[in-house]
Amino acid sequence: MTSLNRRNICKTLGLGLALGLGLATSSFAQEAVTWRMQSLWDPGTTPQKFEERFVQRVSELTNGRFKIELFAAGQIVPAAQMFDAVRGGAFQMMKTFDGYEAGKIPAFAFTSTVPFGFPEPEQYEAWFYEGGGLQMAKEAYAPAGLFYIAPTVYGQEPIHSKVAITKISDLAGKKGRFVGLASSVMGAFGVSVSPIATAEVYSALDKGVVDIADRGDLTANYEAGLAEVAKHVVLPGVHQPTTATSYVANRAAYDRLPTEFKTALETAAKETSKALRENIRQQDAAVLAKYREKGVTIHNLDPADIRENRAKAVEAWKAATKDNALAKKILDSQMDFMKKQGVL
Repeated sequence: MTSLNRRNICKTLGLGLALGLGLATSSFAQEAVTWRMQSLWDPGTTPQKFEERFVQRVSELTNGRFKIELFAAGQIVPAAQMFDAVRGGAFQMMKTFDGYEAGKIPAFAFTSTVPFGFPEPEQYEAWFYEGGGLQMAKEAYAPAGLFYIAPTVYGQEPIHSKVAITKISDLAGKKGRFVGLASSVMGAFGVSVSPIATAEVYSALDKGVVDIADRGDLTANYEAGLAEVAKHVVLPGVHQPTTATSYVANRAAYDRLPTEFKTALETAAKETSKALRENIRQQDAAVLAKYREKGVTIHNLDPADIRENRAKAVEAWKAATKDNALAKKILDSQMDFMKKQGVL
């Protein structure tokens, strides 16, 4: 063998080895990705158990190559700091309620709930997936360097009260904990609103800081002990007849994911939304009995009373857009969708 041939062979082998190492490195980079995610929920609660199912499902769909370390509310940062923490890359993902940031980004008021609006969660979810809502939510998050993955949509969140609320007019003059668009709408009905953090709702009711409060679904609130500090539950929760929490990621981290992992996030999110919604429906009847056993009175608002007061809510919706172009676009889309559904 000539020295020239030997050099050529070595070059070929060297190139092959380099390519092989490059492919191996690329493959390895996609083999194991680990993210951290903080949720809205306290440890051991039903919603947090569904977040555990979400991260497990992502792992299953990627054959264990995409792992998400799940943290409960406040375990990495306080809930109010999640937006900036994920934006800054402190961790990669959050399960949030868009309404928390509605004061800064008006569009978020409408991607979290619509007071006196969609009465059924399937209608709200259909707006996201069939009415262009998902794309508009992504558009709202993009300027912050964040990526909206998908919503988790479920039904009403009740009002917990220290006093009897039997009609809409009873809300006037009360001190209440509400966030997002519910703050604006309940303010229009005469409530003095404080945007207290979810983790502080029990204490606020217990100490009389507020008379009425929104927090979460019936089961989550029972698990959080609200039956001990508020002896009245008001249904339906007109301030939040349907609810959308959201999976949101740091945009740079999301963009580095292979397509397979992005698809896994979207698939697991859709499955979680449906599973949690069905679970809440099944549990609502049973948990209402538990509230009654704790001495809580359940008050059911008259549907006619709700309809008569919807016009005032609509005016509050319009004011909450703050003339922001995207917020107005979202609200117009939702109102059109609700008209087609016979809600408006």
